Amino acid sequence: MHKKISYSRHLLTLLGVAVVTTSGSYFYFNHQYQINKTENISSSELTKVDDLYQNILQNYVGEVDKDTLVDGALKGMTEAIGDPYSTYLPENEAQDLTDSLSSSIEGIGATLTIIDNQPQIAEAPVKGTPAQKAGLQAGDLILKVDGEDVTQQTLSEIVAKVRGKKGTDVKLSLSRAGEVFDVTITRDTVALNSVTGNMATDKIGLITISSFSENTAAEFAQQITDLRKTGAQSFILDVRQNPGGLLTQVEIMGSMLLDDGKTIVSFEDKAGNQTHDVASKDIDQGFKVTEPVTILVDGNSASASEILAGAIKDNQRGKVIGVTTFGKGTVQNVNDLGDKSELKLTIGKWLTPNGTWVNEKGLAPDIEVTYPDFAYLTPISENVTLQLGAADSNVLTLKTMLNGIGYELTVDTNYDEATEKAVADFQSKNDLAATGVFASDTNTKLQQALISQLQNNDAFVAKAISVLQGE
Repeated sequence: MHKKISYSRHLLTLLGVAVVTTSGSYFYFNHQYQINKTENISSSELTKVDDLYQNILQNYVGEVDKDTLVDGALKGMTEAIGDPYSTYLPENEAQDLTDSLSSSIEGIGATLTIIDNQPQIAEAPVKGTPAQKAGLQAGDLILKVDGEDVTQQTLSEIVAKVRGKKGTDVKLSLSRAGEVFDVTITRDTVALNSVTGNMATDKIGLITISSFSENTAAEFAQQITDLRKTGAQSFILDVRQNPGGLLTQVEIMGSMLLDDGKTIVSFEDKAGNQTHDVASKDIDQGFKVTEPVTILVDGNSASASEILAGAIKDNQRGKVIGVTTFGKGTVQNVNDLGDKSELKLTIGKWLTPNGTWVNEKGLAPDIEVTYPDFAYLTPISENVTLQLGAADSNVLTLKTMLNGIGYELTVDTNYDEATEKAVADFQSKNDLAATGVFASDTNTKLQQALISQLQNNDAFVAKAISVLQGE
């Protein structure tokens, strides 16, 4: 069955736009009873819930807030589903979700979640945000915020501590792969635009899509128009580190890139029924990108990013370049529950045009390109000091980092004279005292140098250029 896109379905297909991943909701079952008579859920099935609620209110010896009790019940119910993407959002968390899709917020640009009672970074931070520049990664566990243990706090409490005014600092203690490290991040206004563009060569435009928020499709069309005027005759689309976003936006962009009638994405509901969204003028308003394209992906390209890459790959519209994507193949619907709270619920699967479900498998690229070794390293904590004679895993990390910017050190755990000399040379070149001792100031400069190295020597972009040039 083919159908046009209904823009009244405010659907999310995201790893990342969900600011929270704790969950619960009685309203889901009530709603399902109304729209799906085949599942006859009687009120008696919820009697136990009401009995427990009344029992606590009448007999608990301490004070209890009714709203808090109800919110806890709602969270617990969807948590029992076992789906990390379905969640009940009380008013403050519903606002966080809205903020994450809007034009700007002040903070560090990271999406937080709680999974198995562990606060953590939910997804790869968007490019250009303070969190991305500080090296935060999806799955990093949050242990402390400004020295305060937050492992037993609620998500709202943690978000309130991490967010703050532009220009202020927040110190996070994180754990990655069992290693604990600290980072201090200066808050900023998270970028207004989700799409940026520049010329990769005199004839190839590079368009970076950092998320799929409420204006992404319009921004994409504007970048295409602007780069055409600059001389672009083909385009590289970059959705690396893009966690996903609004389904409607990626569908518009997919329609822009495909001939009318071509499948953008397919959906499968609970009963196994499939529908197919196809490119058409009704979706893209007649704006088409007919030039050759490639698309760049990595392991943090998720959900809407995978939809776009899958549409390009399966329709043989261009080459997918990079590494296998994250693998987020489900669709969420957000419903207003009437009291400023919301239910975000997984309502189906999405499939690539060829019928592939990428969930937990990811989308394989046509051409594989990987990041250099240093891009996968856990940052050295800012409170670590290393000098001649040191011997631990931090030294191995330091040597790998230094090699990543052009030094040639034997990668082991020994802080030898060659390492001391390399550190001193780096310090001298970066206006630091050339002591040969690695400390927080050198750590910060080295992280910045590595980011610049990735940006200035981008193997993914280089491969895309060669493909578009027919090399």
